[in-house]
Amino acid sequence: MIESLLISQLGTALTIVGGAVLIGYLIERFLLTKLKKYAESTHWECDDIIVCALRGRLIRWMLFGGLYSALIAIPLPYGITGYSKNILIVLFVLSATAAASDIAVGIINIYAKKSRRAFPSTSIFTNLTISLLFIIGAIIIMQSLGISITPILTALGVGGLAVALALQDTLSNFFAGLHILFSRPIRPSDYVRLDTGEEGYVVDITWRNTSIKDLTENMIIVPNSKMAAAKVTNFALPSKTVIILVPIGVSYESDLDKVEEITAAVAKEVMVEVSGGVSDYEPVVRFYKFGEFSVLFNVVMCVQEFAAQFLVKHEFVKRLHKRFQDEGIEVAYPAQTVYLKNEKNIID
Repeated sequence: MIESLLISQLGTALTIVGGAVLIGYLIERFLLTKLKKYAESTHWECDDIIVCALRGRLIRWMLFGGLYSALIAIPLPYGITGYSKNILIVLFVLSATAAASDIAVGIINIYAKKSRRAFPSTSIFTNLTISLLFIIGAIIIMQSLGISITPILTALGVGGLAVALALQDTLSNFFAGLHILFSRPIRPSDYVRLDTGEEGYVVDITWRNTSIKDLTENMIIVPNSKMAAAKVTNFALPSKTVIILVPIGVSYESDLDKVEEITAAVAKEVMVEVSGGVSDYEPVVRFYKFGEFSVLFNVVMCVQEFAAQFLVKHEFVKRLHKRFQDEGIEVAYPAQTVYLKNEKNIID
C-alpha cells in the first residue's frame, strides 16, 4: 500500500515536472521563434535583445515552476519541502536577474550607439547596471527567505566609513570616472593627447582607469583620477576632422605663383582620391618665411580623423615630389655658398 502510494506520488511529480518542461519547450520552439522573426522584421532593436535574453531561460523557469508545484503536490517532510522551495526561489530569482541584466545592458549599448554624445558606452555603466540589478535581486531573495535586511543596512552604514578610508584611491578613481563620463571631455573612440605626451584612441573607461590604445597597438592605462586632472587635447572635439600642415621649402629661383598653383592642385587631388581626406575641403598654400636656403610655405589640408593624416601626407609628398620634378621646380636642400676674394700681393 505504501509502495503504491509512493509510486503514485512520484508519477504525479514527474507528470507535473515533465508537463512544465514540455510547455516551456513548446513556448520556446513556437512562440519565441515567431517573436524572433517578428523582432527581426521591425526597426526597434530592443525587441531582439529581449527575445535573445529569454531564449534558453524559459525552459529553466518552467522547470523551476514544475519542481515547485511538485513539492506542493507531494507530502514531504516540512524541512525538505522548505529548503527545496528556498533553493528553487533563489535559482529562479538569480536567473531572472541575469536575464534582466542582459536586457538592460543591451538597451544601454543601443542607446549609447545612437547618441554617443549624451551617453557613451563604457564598462563603468555596464558594470554599474549589472551590480544594481543583482543587488535588487539579492534583496528580493532575502525578503523571500524571510531575512531582514535592516541589520545588514545598519552594518553597512557603520562599516562604510572604514571601507571608504581603506579604499580612498579606488573611490577616487571611481568618482573621477563618473565625472569624465558625465562631463564628456573624452569619449570612447576619441583620439587624445595628454600633457605628459601619451596619445592614442580612448578604448574604454572602467571604474578604475581609462584605457588608451596608441598607434602602435600598445595599451596605455591611466588612472581615472590622473585622467581627470590632466590637460587633454581631444582631436575628436568639436569635430573628428583635423586640420594638418605640411611644411615645404623651394629654392629662391622658383616661380612662386607656379609653385602655389601646382601645390594646391596636387593637394586637392590627394584630398579627393586618398582615403581619409575630406574631399570638399579646399587646400590652402601659404608662404611664410625666407629661409636660409629656401622659401618656406605650409600646405593646409583636412583629414577625416587624426590617424588618417599619415596616409594623406604620405601620398601628398610622393605626388608633389614627382610633379615638381616634372615641372623643373627644385625642392631646396641645405646648402652654403662660399665667396672667395682674390687679393694681389703688392711688393714694393
